[in-house]
Amino acid sequence: MKRVPCMEAVVAVLESEGVDTVFGIPGAAILPFYAALRTSSIRHITVRHEEGGTHAADGWARVTGNVGVCVGTSGPAGTNMITGLYTALADSIPMICVTGQAATAKLHQEAFQAVDIVEIARPVTKWAVQLKEPAQAPWVFREAFRIARSGRPGPVLIDLPIDVQRGTCLYDRDLDAPLAVEVPEPPPRALRAAMDLLETARRPIILAGGGVIVADACDELRELAEHLQVPVQVTLMGKGAFPEDHPLFAGMAGIQTQTRWGNAAFLDSDLVLAVGARFGDRHTGDLDVYRKGRRFVHVDIEPTQIGRVFEPDLGVVGHARPVLAGLLAEARSRAAAREPGRWVRRVAELRGTLARRDDFDDVPIKPPRVFREMNAFFGRDTTFVTAIGLYQIWSGQFQTTYLPRRYLVCGQAGPLGWEIPAALGVKCAHPERQVVVVVGDYSFQFLMEEVAVAAQYRVPFVIVMINNEYLGLIRQAEIPYEMNYAVDLHYGEGGIDHVKAMEAFGCPARRVELPGDLREALSWASAEAERQRLPVLVEVMVEREANAAMGPALDAVKEFEPLPELVTVDWSD
Repeated sequence: MKRVPCMEAVVAVLESEGVDTVFGIPGAAILPFYAALRTSSIRHITVRHEEGGTHAADGWARVTGNVGVCVGTSGPAGTNMITGLYTALADSIPMICVTGQAATAKLHQEAFQAVDIVEIARPVTKWAVQLKEPAQAPWVFREAFRIARSGRPGPVLIDLPIDVQRGTCLYDRDLDAPLAVEVPEPPPRALRAAMDLLETARRPIILAGGGVIVADACDELRELAEHLQVPVQVTLMGKGAFPEDHPLFAGMAGIQTQTRWGNAAFLDSDLVLAVGARFGDRHTGDLDVYRKGRRFVHVDIEPTQIGRVFEPDLGVVGHARPVLAGLLAEARSRAAAREPGRWVRRVAELRGTLARRDDFDDVPIKPPRVFREMNAFFGRDTTFVTAIGLYQIWSGQFQTTYLPRRYLVCGQAGPLGWEIPAALGVKCAHPERQVVVVVGDYSFQFLMEEVAVAAQYRVPFVIVMINNEYLGLIRQAEIPYEMNYAVDLHYGEGGIDHVKAMEAFGCPARRVELPGDLREALSWASAEAERQRLPVLVEVMVEREANAAMGPALDAVKEFEPLPELVTVDWSD
């Protein structure tokens, strides 16, 4: 084999693993890697902050299903990546962060920007490793891709001392290939037991979590639901796993991101088949309420997830796609496809009678109206990106989603500022798709510098800002404490002028204060983004102290806005 610079072998591995874009910031301790990257086919996007780079790689990974890559130099570059690593680990996103490091002989001498990033990153990665020998370089990266993809996907950090980067290794890219990733098959007896429970249930639902999307198992989910005529709910991370206009869609249950009829349907169910869902606390709320009166089958690729929150009646370890395919085969072997029954009709009645209003004409604008206009204007293939706060809760409650990998949200970690860099990653992966960022004013300010990256590289997307000049979710959380403290962002004549901020980056922006102007503003922003190939902002000034419906339990969600007139439904059998 030929002896080559070991970083050339590393870049060859990246290319063969399907990486076409990396996000990063060069620095002295990572320049041998950049020297190899310079002559490759991989596009490099220079971000403005390493956390932004991790979130961009995260967004790229979420829409491609492949492993995202972020690169930084030593010291604070690595520590700035920790939030992104935690976010990827929490949401099962495959990602590799590459950091430069001081020379190995200097690591014990408190050299400039020398920090033990491997130990710092270990709790928020599947694997954190420092390269010790140049000869290991291609093989460590191969293993990193395998680990990031296998089982419950997640992030890996690889630390590269500069002296090791400068070394050589024997490598022939024609003799090398990605390592196989095991797809665990479920035990057939467990599938039969799960089907027995489904058949004996009178009011079963399938709960599709983010694992269904990660496993590319949405077709199998739909076919199983249609054959059995079992309604399907999604978690926040599972949004898009099942079309929301499908007759079997049963909404979302939860204590924050939920639909009224979704909670009602869940509480009336007697069996839940949860696939690739982790029973997060914002979904379950009070566990006594959540569990009472129903049995649970929990399917997950990670064995230690089963029983972590509560003990299910049946646990099934397996990849979501072969599990759903196996359940479908078992169902077909037992009976022909069913016709919609009383339970399906009951869920449809709930959908028709327990909606929330989004048609408000009030000024200041009520937030649900913003999502009504977005739902009406943007097409089914639009990818929405949002993060954490009241705006994300309204998004989960009101935005409609039809396709997988079209609704991206940082679910468990919830880092403010995630949306802009994540959208950058999405658009780099799929330039042909319309991408819309739904952001709050405060979250926007966390990593707003990444707008400059999109402007520099001509990456267009639409930003819809829900601006209440508050830390809105925390203001609402303070209500039981009878305080409104340290959460008001208003100053002067309206705080930060986000229109001028966008213009400073060279990007168009417009402020909207009347509900009747929303549709035209969205149309303008969409057209301008494509025409100028730039991010475009629509800043919507909403009611400052509007609250989102939420509560401590599925049966105790408080509504703050007027509801449609209730139509009584007879639920008796």
